[in-house]
Formats: sequence, C-alpha cells, structure tokens
Amino acid sequence: MNSLQGKKLLVLAGNSVHEKIVRAAKDLGVYTIVTDYLPVEQSPAKLIADEYWMLSTGDIDAVVEKCRQEKVDGVLTFCIDTVQFHYLEICTKLGVPCYGTRRQFEIMTNKRLFKDYCKAHGVGTIPEYTLDDIDNIRADFPVLVKPSDSRGSRGQTVCHDKDEVPAAIAFAKSESKDGGYLIERYMQGAQDMSFAYIVIGGVPYLIKIGDRYLGKQDDNLDKQQMATLLPSRFAEDYRKQAEKKVIEMIRSLGMSFGPVFMQGFYDNGEVYMYDPGLRFPGSDFDIVLKAATGFDSMKSFVKFALTGASDSREGNPSGVYDYGGKYCLLLSVSARPGKIGKLEGMEKIKSLPSVFSAFYYHHVGDVIPASGDIRQRVAEFCCLLPDIDSVSHFVSLVYETLSIEDEQGNDMIVSKVETLCQPIK
Repeated sequence: MNSLQGKKLLVLAGNSVHEKIVRAAKDLGVYTIVTDYLPVEQSPAKLIADEYWMLSTGDIDAVVEKCRQEKVDGVLTFCIDTVQFHYLEICTKLGVPCYGTRRQFEIMTNKRLFKDYCKAHGVGTIPEYTLDDIDNIRADFPVLVKPSDSRGSRGQTVCHDKDEVPAAIAFAKSESKDGGYLIERYMQGAQDMSFAYIVIGGVPYLIKIGDRYLGKQDDNLDKQQMATLLPSRFAEDYRKQAEKKVIEMIRSLGMSFGPVFMQGFYDNGEVYMYDPGLRFPGSDFDIVLKAATGFDSMKSFVKFALTGASDSREGNPSGVYDYGGKYCLLLSVSARPGKIGKLEGMEKIKSLPSVFSAFYYHHVGDVIPASGDIRQRVAEFCCLLPDIDSVSHFVSLVYETLSIEDEQGNDMIVSKVETLCQPIK
C-alpha cells in the first residue's frame, strides 16, 4: 500500500511549471494544495490541485497557521528563487522536511557568495574586475556589469569602454536585492551552459547539461536564453575534465537530498561558473527526462517532502543526462517591445507527439517591455527529438507556425534561433 496515500502537500506558487509537481503528487495518492496571491488565471497549477489558497508565500505566519489548521504533512517549492527563503522559514516553523539550510540557500542564491565558494573549492569562475581596474584600463573590454543578487538576466549591461560603466553599475544596483554588483569579463566565444544535479543520499547525480543559445545584441537580448539543447556537445569532455571539482564542491555543501542548479561557460576544458540556485531550472526538462529515462525527479521530491528520507527517488538517476541518446530541446520565443494584439499557433505545436510542454507567458493585451530579459519571453516549448536534424526542423516549424503580432499587425517575434551546433559525440 502507498504510504503517501492521503497525505497533504502544500506547493508554494502555482506557475505553469509547478503543474508537474501537482500531477506527480496526485499520481502518488497525495492531496495537493497550491498557494500564492495570484488569481487562478495567472496561477494554473491551482486549477489542477485538490485545493488552493489565496495566501502569498511571503506571508509566512499566515501560511504556517493555515498549514497547522489543515494538518499539512509537507511543503515543497521547485524553481522560483524569491520563494526559496519563504520555503525554508515555513518548513522550519512547521518542523517538516526542507532540502536546504539557511547557509546552503545563501551560498546558492547570491552570486557573490557562490563565486567565492567556487574559488575556495577550485571551481573556475569568470575573471572579475574592480572599479580601480576599470579606471586604470586594466580590464579587458567588453565587460559585463550585473547585480550580485537578482534573477532573469535583470540589471545586466555589456560595457565596451570605461565611460559606460558608472551607469551600468547604477542599473545593476537598482536590480540587486542586496545592492551589490559584479564587473566581469564578457565571455564572448565560450559556450554558455546549464547544469542541474540532484543530490540523493548525499551523492550528486548530473541530470542536466545543456548548451544555451542566446539572443542577438541588436535586439538587446544577448544575455537572454533563446534555446537550450540537451545534452551538451561538451558533456563527456566536461565530465572528464572539470566535473570532479564541481562534484566535490556540491558535496561540501553538506546536502543529503536536494537540487543544485548552475550556469557557466565552458572553454577548452575549463568551466567558468557564474549563476547558482538551490533549485531546478524553470523549465520542463524533467518531464522529458522521465519519458526518456524513467527517472522521475518530481516524484522523488514529493517523496522527500512527505518523508524526509534522503534516499527518496523514483527511478535511477545515474547517467540520465544523455536522454538515452536523444535530444531535449528547450525553445523560448521572445517578442520585441509593444502590446500584443494576436497570439496564434500554440495549439498546433502543442499537438505534436514530440512536444511535452508548451505554454504562453503572456496573453493578448499584455505589454512587452524593452527590458532585455525574461520579461520579453512570450512562449516556451520543451520536446524530445531523435536526432539533430529533427531539432532544426522543429525550430523552423515553431517560427513558421507561431504568430505574435502587435495591434497594428506587425510581427513581434525577435531574436529567432537560426542554427544549433551539431553536438559532439
């Protein structure tokens, strides 16, 4: 008999990406509750949960009190950075399992602390400059100025000379929760990559390694992901050349169970990590992972949340990063600034057998800002494809089928992905 049958799980936040957690929990016989302050039309996971609350995840005391009244057995968050510390406080006050400690969350949510932690464990990071370096021309331009504590590519500026740096610093500080900033080498030519590990029983398992393809500088989207192809063409080289120190660093965090997300550049056998998270990425790669390999990260997390067992798992996580020889494509479609007047084509793309996830971030009437970050993203697709030719064909099909127009009928789709590198086998 399923020992989780009838237990109550509270999921913090109801974005589209949280629907998979609700479904996984319900498959295990768990009673599901979703809470955030958003109306249901903006919080779709609420619509498929057994129950939902209109409580902000940041209203810690109210959420805790409601959990006690309703006899909630476990709490879970998945991929939203702003909810991480809410999750920690709620779990601590309720005395239910939490996959991270305050120290672990602090290291893995702050770019400055993460960079220092990488250095302390011999893991490469992007070369950094001080203001004195900038003023005295000791920096190799262009440089990237970014907040030390933010997400979604917010507050980032590429500077081509020292005169551009002061304004970039002010912008970065305005988007940084702690008011800090970093000045780093702009890593032109190196492959931008995404990594995800799941720690089970204290052992880190690589479950995602992908090549990220960014937008165009002319569109102000050169820091924003347009597509990620998994596995990376450098996957095996990374595992041979650089992974040992990364594994040792993750182990040193002292986690017994939980997710570790990182972004970095890879160049000539060296990794340069730059972005951390004690979470999984905000994409549906794990749905495809389950279909391709049988390993179910969602159910693994549900089991941990309700039992606290560090060996919680559903399937075998070893070696799943290669998708059984197939390719997982995460494709984002961004729009130029303006007001959306027309959105069409989603249902046709969604009906394809290779597509596991497809949804809009925006709707007709929404205004797309000139932000150069995740706020310009309108649609996202996640699919499993048999070969690289099929990947290219799918990308072309999306751009031929999806229509995003402003109120005057002008095409709003911007920074179209034109080519994806042939992975190295």
